[in-house]
Amino acid sequence: MRWKIYILAIASFLVGTSEFVIAGILDMLAKDVGVSVVAAGQLITVYSLAYAIGTPILIALTARMDRKKLMLSALGLFFIGNLITITSTGYGMLMGARVILAISTGVFMVVALTVAAKIAHPGKQGGSIATVLLGFNLALILGVPLGRVIAGSYDWKVIFTGIGVLSLLAMLVLLLAIPKSEGEAPVPIREQLALFKTPRISAALSISFFWIMGYTILYTYITPFLLTITGMSERMVSIGLFAFGLASLLGSQVGGYGADKWGIPRTMVGGLIFHSGILFLLAAFAHYSMLVLPLLMLWSFFAWSTGPVQQVYLIGMAPQASGIILSLNNSIVQLGMAVGAVIGGIIVDSISLTAAGWLGGIGVALGLIPAVYSLTMRRRAA
Repeated sequence: MRWKIYILAIASFLVGTSEFVIAGILDMLAKDVGVSVVAAGQLITVYSLAYAIGTPILIALTARMDRKKLMLSALGLFFIGNLITITSTGYGMLMGARVILAISTGVFMVVALTVAAKIAHPGKQGGSIATVLLGFNLALILGVPLGRVIAGSYDWKVIFTGIGVLSLLAMLVLLLAIPKSEGEAPVPIREQLALFKTPRISAALSISFFWIMGYTILYTYITPFLLTITGMSERMVSIGLFAFGLASLLGSQVGGYGADKWGIPRTMVGGLIFHSGILFLLAAFAHYSMLVLPLLMLWSFFAWSTGPVQQVYLIGMAPQASGIILSLNNSIVQLGMAVGAVIGGIIVDSISLTAAGWLGGIGVALGLIPAVYSLTMRRRAA
């Protein structure tokens, strides 16, 4: 049974790579399409908006559909998105492809996590979900630097050709391996949004928004930042992106451990403070390549330590609606990424790449306001 979970994890790695890889090849893609780096960065905005808005709507509409059929349909749509990407002749067509990739990835991930929990052995549901999520996170560690190397050696479209072919293979294996699984009673969008009426929950969800918004302001333009401001070589950029991804995995593990060991308030507030401070240091020492590499790793470590803590915190607030609140959090994260990419584009276009680091740090620091407010309300309630 365990190997079926690994198949889901591999598929989640593919869909995750299609999301994250753009930031790693932004300069190459912009040059090939004939647009500015700032315009290319808005492909991330469009993707995140489509993911944030489209996923909960489609999940609600397809709630009663067989989970296996829905997962295969999502992967089929994902393949079409990759096909449009590699055959795209302009910026507009590429935008359309990103929308298709976003909604198919969003639906696939929600369903894959549900299926993983259902086919897992009793008491192993948490580990199965973590394995599928690990596949998605590995896209940041391996997919982004590998994509940079492939795009540099061949062409950026080769990445999406490979992802498309492998997604077809994944569909075939899942068709044969995954059992049919009945849908669930649909949760209306109105009911999902009703959670925002609780001040503590809406404040807690806004932590996710500011955390990822500040992060995305600089991360969207990380490749041109490392190439033009820091002056890194092509090889060093690939190494930097790999180190960044590896640190994100370590950070998420420590974040989960910290929530249990040191408590949610310390881990969350501490993570946000360090995350913000390191972005300021990156901006201040952007021209010193020897300092930028360790700062990149520290940035990623503290940035991604917030994710698991936030999920534990949110589930604790509404255990009876954990699926809904995590789905909402996912949409808020994607919305924050969209806003961050827009703000980053404006800053890079009107000020400089270095300024994106300063503004990113401010964005993350703003997350401390709802964090302190929400945690104070939690303490009073306790």
